[in-house]
Amino acid sequence: MCRNITTLRGLEPAATAEEIEAGARQYVRKISGVQKTSAATEEAFERAVAEITAISTRLLAELPPRKQPPKTEPPLRRLAKR
Repeated sequence: MCRNITTLRGLEPAATAEEIEAGARQYVRKISGVQKTSAATEEAFERAVAEITAISTRLLAELPPRKQPPKTEPPLRRLAKR
């Protein structure tokens, strides 16, 4: 379903809070079908992003290290290199 969400576990240096939030935001966009929030959707959308960001941060902290790094870098890192 979310083929464009990049694997964050195993990055060196570790995934940043900004990268984790970007992944959460992408996930919420995909499952909700909301690409641009409106007054009717913004509160629920942002709450979902915050909750998924927190859960994802906790998950990444609790998982053991990966044996190999992910094959691709998150989009924010690719943009920073330009």
